[in-house]
Amino acid sequence: MGLVSALRLAAIIFVSFYLLAALFMYLSQRSYQYFPSHRGMGAAAVGLSGVADLKLVTEDGERLQVWYTAARPGKPTILYLHGNGGEISDRGERFAVYQAQGFGVLFVSYRGYGASTGSPSEIGLVRDARAAYDWLIAQGVRREAIMLVGESLGSGVAVQLAAERTVGAVALEAPFYSAADIAASIYWWLPVRLLMKDKFDSFLHIGKVHAPLLIIHGDQDEIIPLGEGRKLFASANEPKQMTVVPGGTHGTIFSPDTWMSEMQFFAQYSKP
Repeated sequence: MGLVSALRLAAIIFVSFYLLAALFMYLSQRSYQYFPSHRGMGAAAVGLSGVADLKLVTEDGERLQVWYTAARPGKPTILYLHGNGGEISDRGERFAVYQAQGFGVLFVSYRGYGASTGSPSEIGLVRDARAAYDWLIAQGVRREAIMLVGESLGSGVAVQLAAERTVGAVALEAPFYSAADIAASIYWWLPVRLLMKDKFDSFLHIGKVHAPLLIIHGDQDEIIPLGEGRKLFASANEPKQMTVVPGGTHGTIFSPDTWMSEMQFFAQYSKP
């Protein structure tokens, strides 16, 4: 075999392996983006009291596990949209902190998470958030009294919901400009924007958000770099505020200090 033939064969083998790898990543990509758990525990099982365990039905027929407690008089209600791992039963401490301050609280396990039916996707998660919002409205909660919290991946869901629904304020924890940016930095050898199904392009929606915005981001975030949060903040409308947590990583900023900061921010824009 001549050199040219050998090189041609090597190129064919390389391209074949690359295409197979790209096809595999395309078909299995959601298993690398969503990491649900399925314990489906009730609020009482994680030590919460005065919390209703409910099931909400989405516009496409999925049944979502949610926890809800009503607000004390004059207090707003927090609609919390979690990150890509676990489920709401992993976030009992957060619920308790919000609840102790008298806020109404609605936690939603996305489709495919906890005891919720279905499988996660960008379109699906936004539908889940929309179902939760509409349910709160049906309970008599005013639009301006709904405060959104989006954690990590949930920031992309929160931005899209706030772009199409009226809310009192929005707090985003470790948000991204686009989830595709994060994926492209990890899978640099793939044409991510061509292959990715759930891009969560928050930059396409943030300009339609007119509610007051708080962004909290750690300067040592190893998953979603601080630059992502800064870019999103720069694209957002006023009024807006950004808090950079010195030494904060992607895990450590999801803490009581952050939750208290959010509630203080919401209190500024809460109208009894």
